[in-house]
Amino acid sequence: MKTPEIVTSIAGLRAHVADWRKARRRVALVPTMGALHEGHIALTGTTRTRTTKTIVSIFVNPAQFAPHEDFDRYPRNLDADAAKLAGHVDLIFAPSVAEMYPDGFATRIEVGGPSLGLETDFRPHFFSGVAAAVTKLLIAAMPNAAIFGEKDYQQLLVIRRLNADLGLPIEIVGAPLVREPDGLAMSSRNAYLKPREREIAASMNMVLKDVIERVRERGHIGVGEHHGKNALLRAGFDSVDYVAIRDARTLETVADLSRPARILAAAKVGGTRLIDNMAIQPSP
Repeated sequence: MKTPEIVTSIAGLRAHVADWRKARRRVALVPTMGALHEGHIALTGTTRTRTTKTIVSIFVNPAQFAPHEDFDRYPRNLDADAAKLAGHVDLIFAPSVAEMYPDGFATRIEVGGPSLGLETDFRPHFFSGVAAAVTKLLIAAMPNAAIFGEKDYQQLLVIRRLNADLGLPIEIVGAPLVREPDGLAMSSRNAYLKPREREIAASMNMVLKDVIERVRERGHIGVGEHHGKNALLRAGFDSVDYVAIRDARTLETVADLSRPARILAAAKVGGTRLIDNMAIQPSP
């Protein structure tokens, strides 16, 4: 299968989209940072029921990395990514940093609501950086739909809030999280894990399932969250940023499981920070 065409300029992207619009095609955008895996390919499959043309953007966004984080070592291999997308998408948009943030760029976008707490407590720069890049991508492509994975669940809700607040005529679609056979959430950062760290990482999803069951049985969310943090440390994680049960729609704290909720976690093993989450249906 032929690899998709790669465009690197916003003007080039818009030219393709304009041609598709003239042909009455519906367009989907799947924003990524590259280092693609089967979870990303699953995102492209989500577009086919909604649209007829699919764009994958590949952009490692410096604005969402703090100085001490892994921007410089984040895996980049555009040729390999393009090969993986063959037969799945129609176009790859791979802009440079200068294309996305030209000289003199001075705009910040702050989203409240679902961005407050959790990731923001540990990465206060993160959602502002995400919002800037995603807004530029959405405006550049103006797709009918944009697809984001539920693995980054808080990010998904922040982008939905951003899209609604700006009144963009774009459907924001959440695609189900994809897991490895042992339950580890697929992530580009899994490539950093050493063999023993990889074994430890696989325990995260089991700990989250256990916390959900404990809270269902005993009804105390705070105790369940505390148990989850300790269980991750016992499993071999070096540190735990949070294990939290929140309202599935707003990420506000909840007192019980009477409405749809989400359990979210972030923890480090070795030098790699991993996140995961699971849906919690209301208790009968």
